[in-house]
Amino acid sequence: MNITKQSISLGIVLLLLSSFSNAVDRPQTLDEMWKIIEAQQEQLDAMKKMIEAREEAPVVAKEVQALQPQTKTEIAEQQQKTDEEVAELQHKTDVLTEAVESMRTALVLPDEKELKSSYGLGPAASKVYQVDQGLSIGGYGEINYQALVADKGSKNDNADLERFVLYFGYKFNDSIILNSELEFEHSSTSKSGSVSVEMMSLDFLIDPLFNVRAGLMLTPMGFVNLIHEPPFYFGNNRPEVERRIIPSTWRNIGGGLFGEITPDFNYTMYAMSGLNAEGFSSGGIRGGRQKGSKALAEDWAFVGRLDYAPTAVPGLIFGASSYLGNSGQDQVDANVFTQLYEAHMEWKYYGFETRVLGSWGHIGDAATLSAQKGETIGSSNYGVYAEVAYDILPLIFSGTSQYLAPFFRYEKFDTIATTPNGYADDLFYDQDIFQVGFNYKPIPEVVIKLDYRNRNAKEGTVPDEVNIGFGFIF
Repeated sequence: MNITKQSISLGIVLLLLSSFSNAVDRPQTLDEMWKIIEAQQEQLDAMKKMIEAREEAPVVAKEVQALQPQTKTEIAEQQQKTDEEVAELQHKTDVLTEAVESMRTALVLPDEKELKSSYGLGPAASKVYQVDQGLSIGGYGEINYQALVADKGSKNDNADLERFVLYFGYKFNDSIILNSELEFEHSSTSKSGSVSVEMMSLDFLIDPLFNVRAGLMLTPMGFVNLIHEPPFYFGNNRPEVERRIIPSTWRNIGGGLFGEITPDFNYTMYAMSGLNAEGFSSGGIRGGRQKGSKALAEDWAFVGRLDYAPTAVPGLIFGASSYLGNSGQDQVDANVFTQLYEAHMEWKYYGFETRVLGSWGHIGDAATLSAQKGETIGSSNYGVYAEVAYDILPLIFSGTSQYLAPFFRYEKFDTIATTPNGYADDLFYDQDIFQVGFNYKPIPEVVIKLDYRNRNAKEGTVPDEVNIGFGFIF
C-alpha cells in the first residue's frame, strides 16, 4: 500500500516538474520567474518527503516476505522502477534549480560585459554587440569648468554640463543589430543646448570580411569622431584639429560596407549625404555638417578608411581615411568639390600612450564661394597634433587598478592654409596650442580631468584656459 502511494505521488511530482521545466524555457515576466522559484521550492520539499518515506521502507520488507512469489516479483519490479524515477526526478530537479538560480541572478545582477570597442565604435556604443539578444543600454556624460586666464575679451569663465548621451541598441538576432545614440547637449535647449540623434543605424553582419551598415552614421575619420567617450581621450576638450579640420562629431545619412580583410586589417567605406557649403566659413567646414536633419542630398560623398593593428606589436594601430564629394547642394553657385584626408597612429605600451594625427583638406571653387559668403574661404586647410602620456600609479602602488596619467599635447592648424586669388588671409585661424594636464581614473569607467591650454594665434588674442571636469561611461 505504501509503495502505491509513493508511486502516485511520484507521478504527480514528475508531471509538475515537466510543466515547470517548460516554463523555464520560456519565462515571459518577472512574476513568472518568481512563480518558477516558488514551484521549485515545493518540488524540493516533495522530494525531501519522498526520500524520507523511502528511508522508512523496512516495514515493506516484512510484508513482502508474506506475499506469493509472483507478487514479490511485481513488487521488486515496481521498486526498481520507482528507484529509476526517483533518480530521474533528482536529476531534473538539479537542472531546474540551476536554471532558476541562473535566471534569478540575471534579474538582480546582470552579467558584467567587458567595455571594449567593436566594429569601429566606442566601448559604450559597442555593448549591443555583446548581448545574446534584445535590448542594450549604455551611455556617457561629462561636466567641465573653464577658467580663462589671459585677456578674456567677450568670453567669461563658465561651467557646463557638456553632454549626456544614451546608447540604445537592439539585437534582433546574430545578424541584424540596431544601434543608436541620443545626445543632450548643454543641459537645456533654452540656453543653446540641443537634443539630437547622433547615430541610428542598422548593421547586417554577414561575414567578418563583408558587413553592411545603413542609416545615420558617424563619418569614419580620425580618432575622436568614432570614439569620443571622455575616458578615452586626454583633456576636458577634444583636440581642436579634430574639431576644426575633421569636424567631430560628424555624421551623415547613407550606407556602406565594413569588415576585416585580415584579423589585423580593417576597412570601412560609405556613401553619405554630402556637406552643405553654405555653412562653410573662414573657420573651416564645421558649419557645413547637416547632421541628418532634413539633409540636402543633391550631392553625395564617399569616405573610406583602413586600419592596421599588427599582432607582432601589441597596442599599435595606424591607418588613414579620405572623404571626397561635392558640397554645393544647389545652395551655392558652384560644385565646391571637397576633399579631406587624414593619417593617424596610436601606440599603447604598458603605461605609455601616444597619438599622432595629421589632416589636410581642399575646397574647390573657394574663390566663388568666398564671393558669395563675403569672407575668405580657404582653398586648403590642415591640422596636426601629437600627444604623449604615461600612467605613473603602477610605479607608486604596485598592482593598483587605478590610473593617473600626466599628458602633453601639441596642436597646429590653419583653416586658411591657402587663400583663393584676390582674397586676404585671416591669420587668426592659424593657431598653435600647447596643452598639459592629467587624467585620473579611480575605476576604468570614471575619469577626472585637469588641464591647461595655451593657445596662440598669429593675429588676434585667444585666451589661455584652465579646465577641470569629470566624465563617465556605462
